[in-house]
Amino acid sequence: MIYTPVYAGMLTLMFVFLSLRVIALRHEARVGFGDGGNRRLLRRLRVHANFAEYVPLCLLLMALIEIQAGPAWIVHLTGLLLLAGRSIHAYGVNREPEVGKLRVIGMALTFTALIVAALANLALGLPVAVGPG
Repeated sequence: MIYTPVYAGMLTLMFVFLSLRVIALRHEARVGFGDGGNRRLLRRLRVHANFAEYVPLCLLLMALIEIQAGPAWIVHLTGLLLLAGRSIHAYGVNREPEVGKLRVIGMALTFTALIVAALANLALGLPVAVGPG
């Protein structure tokens, strides 16, 4: 595996950045658990959680493409869509007021990454799973 670890590294740095933003606002707002009714904190928590909900599955799918010796361009396409989607989504949702258009674009790119990776895995895996007879 060559390419997925690079995307995993970049996305992990982004995850840490989002985590630190939550921690900083928790400290500032003196909220140890939950959102304490703080709308800014709730927004940051959801951006962080949304990232954690989508990224691991997409990275797993990317790794599976590589393990099956799938085309590198599909891994790169998936990784770039995911990076762009998560970045745009985080930026749009972190704004107050939220920039809904950026949220939608970010989610569309993220879903496209997931769909591309899922279809690539099906295309690579089905012929082997079904076999010649």
